[in-house]
Amino acid sequence: MSRRTSGLGWGILGVLGIVLLWEIYKFAGPADGLVIFAVEGQTGSGIMILPRTHDRAMPHIWDMLARLVAPTSGGDTPPLFVTVSIAALTTLAIAAVGWVLGVAVGGALALMMQRWRLLEWGLLPWIVVSQTVPLIAFAPVINAIGNQIDRGGTPWPQWLSVAIIASYLAFFPVAIGALRGLESPDRIHVDLMHTYAVGYWQTLWRLRLPAAVPHLLPALRLAAANAVLGVVVAEVSIGMRGGIGRMLIQLAGQASSDPAAPWGPIFGSILLGLIAAGSVALLGVGLHKYRRGEATA
Repeated sequence: MSRRTSGLGWGILGVLGIVLLWEIYKFAGPADGLVIFAVEGQTGSGIMILPRTHDRAMPHIWDMLARLVAPTSGGDTPPLFVTVSIAALTTLAIAAVGWVLGVAVGGALALMMQRWRLLEWGLLPWIVVSQTVPLIAFAPVINAIGNQIDRGGTPWPQWLSVAIIASYLAFFPVAIGALRGLESPDRIHVDLMHTYAVGYWQTLWRLRLPAAVPHLLPALRLAAANAVLGVVVAEVSIGMRGGIGRMLIQLAGQASSDPAAPWGPIFGSILLGLIAAGSVALLGVGLHKYRRGEATA
């Protein structure tokens, strides 16, 4: 059995395992969850350590799947999976723009940090710290800046703000993975290039970039998944319409009367991440001879 087939098999088993655990807990778990440190006589007090299992909080898997083929909002509206697919295409297109921006910024930072060690010492800690900023707080700031630019006379569509927010999550794995890959050649190989009087750019093209491929490809896949996550969170934070994030908020507001509906865009978001990462993985098909010892994402 090939490695790819084995990975697919384990992935399917993992999904089936999650489905089984979900239904087992729904069958055996407490209907109202488990709350500790509750104050007697005060509803809603305490800390819930186990989720509720009644149908409004935790629908069956088959109810979620059946809801996907039911009308989105009743009447002659299209099935939920069609509406989710249209919203997912919008989110995926914006995520692709964010991924490209993130790859460009992350790659440029990695090249500069590898070329000048002083920049690595100065920039790398800030690159790491940047990922601790809550995205839900960062998104409105970018949106406000975009609105100011738009009011100043320069067209600035809202989706571009969302793409920049997505690139904020995408650039980090690219910068770290590319830097690690560019620094991966053995010292003896670098010295050999110096012995042949090969310049920096030729060394970069002939040695460092091929050596970086096993580290860069997993980083690109992770960046693609991060870009999708960034778009969904940004759509929720700034209220952009048309994407799957906004749809998730809208259906979540109807969860008390239609508990299976919010799971449609949730499944769509998961599928988007897999599609994005899988699409980037196609880049490695033509680079198979450089992928020996590929790092994991």
